Amino acid sequence: MSTIVTDPDNRRIQRYPLALPARVEVKVDGKLSWNEITRLEDISAFGAGFKLRRPVKRGRLVVMSVPMPRQLRCYDYLEPQYRVWGLVRRCVSLTSAGATEGYAIGVAFIGKHPPGTFQDDPSKLYDLKSREDGGLWQLVEAETNPDESDLPAYLRRHTRFAIPESLLLEMLDENGDVAASEISVTENISLGGAAVFTSFNVEPGAFLRVKSERHELSIISIVRGKRIGDDGIIRLHLEFIDHFFPLEGID
Repeated sequence: MSTIVTDPDNRRIQRYPLALPARVEVKVDGKLSWNEITRLEDISAFGAGFKLRRPVKRGRLVVMSVPMPRQLRCYDYLEPQYRVWGLVRRCVSLTSAGATEGYAIGVAFIGKHPPGTFQDDPSKLYDLKSREDGGLWQLVEAETNPDESDLPAYLRRHTRFAIPESLLLEMLDENGDVAASEISVTENISLGGAAVFTSFNVEPGAFLRVKSERHELSIISIVRGKRIGDDGIIRLHLEFIDHFFPLEGID
């Protein structure tokens, strides 16, 4: 059996429930990346759905290797593995008995190569829009503050809570080693990021490791913004890369 899905231009696409093995790689920057082996739940020539143990933010690019049927390929018809780049369009947590057991991921395939801007900055986020030539879709850089009022709740940016959460911040050098560390507290926090008070005078694009002793959690994060408050203290706006922050019990 197959299912019918709708792409961003409201075309009907047939998806097939093929449990194919797949290797998914997430590249964070020039040196930092992680990968996971999973099985597809459904696939078409234009996208796929699968589960991962770690979340991947909507708008991030991933590269997949799949033994995909030739009739669903757009290139490399004779290669044993079909290597294709995809844009994450959906990331939904899967819970059982109140505990997260993974994430349901949906990606739209964008082709054999990522855009040139990705090579310069792999942490960049992207979106899809209609193509003027009638093609399926066009990849564009995501807006910094997009209008998400027409999106379902699970696709919107995460709600931030103005609560103080004690964290250990570790500044990472180009080799991924700890160059400096300090105890900090959040100004606000969400599942996918936080604003933290700090003495670190780093620029957007820098990487920090965030540790929570209370949750026994370590998260790689990237600095998305920096501002100095009226009190003269630096706030860094962090995006969490390889985990969501547990916010159970916060209303």
